[in-house]
Amino acid sequence: MSGALTDSERRQIEAWRAAGEKIVFTNGVFDLLHRGHVEYLEESRALGDRLVLGVNSDASVRRIKGPERPLVPAEERAELLAALACVDLALVFDEDTPERLIREVEPDVLVKGGDWTPDRIVGREFVEARGGRVLNVPLRAGLSTTALIERIVAGKSALEP
Repeated sequence: MSGALTDSERRQIEAWRAAGEKIVFTNGVFDLLHRGHVEYLEESRALGDRLVLGVNSDASVRRIKGPERPLVPAEERAELLAALACVDLALVFDEDTPERLIREVEPDVLVKGGDWTPDRIVGREFVEARGGRVLNVPLRAGLSTTALIERIVAGKSALEP
């Protein structure tokens, strides 16, 4: 869970690259998977041939989001995400940023949500120095894990405003 690729994962990525496939990388917490996550991942995958996803470990999420999170353990989040047709590989990383994982994957395209300005995207300089692209995918208004948690805590159904 350190962010280091296993030999099998490394071989898989190398095989994709050898086949001329464009590798896209994105990352996130993905706690309480929802439609906004799926749309974001589908749009990210459409930017290349393979989508590699970095998933923050439980310890990483606690450091970033606070002691109440995550609600779903990292291995379970990664398993759910890997089951999506648009995700080719889901990797759990323990650091606060995916910098080391990005350097190992060496993606052709690095994607983050529209709330990230280019100067804040971790790995941008590395990817661009290799000739890759760094892109933003717009987020869907009102579709967030935080909003979902607030709705649950308030006892509101999905049909209530």
